[in-house]
Amino acid sequence: MVKKIIREDYVVNKSELVKSIAEKAEITQKDAAKALDATVEAIQKALAGGDKVQIIGFGSFEVRDRKERKVISPATGEEIKVPATKVPAFKPGKSLKEAVAVKIPAKANTKKRTRKKNS
Repeated sequence: MVKKIIREDYVVNKSELVKSIAEKAEITQKDAAKALDATVEAIQKALAGGDKVQIIGFGSFEVRDRKERKVISPATGEEIKVPATKVPAFKPGKSLKEAVAVKIPAKANTKKRTRKKNS
């Protein structure tokens, strides 16, 4: 399994996720990519149909209604009406919340990034 120290500025991309799935499930990366794509597609299709997708322990995907609202344009100062819309939402499950709450020790040699001053 791919184990990395998690940093605030690090994002796991699709290829890294596929590699991790392949190693964990003991399948090829090609099959893992197909499985990941099929999972994402199934979730999208369910949400588009108005269904809720619940993965016990991980969380729930659902569609929420966003009400119509008024905003002020920063460019013109004019009030603009934003129409009501539907948006995808994710609510984490208990196991995911607990996993995220675990503190991971930082590397001893990590340095804070500082901005270079222009001379």
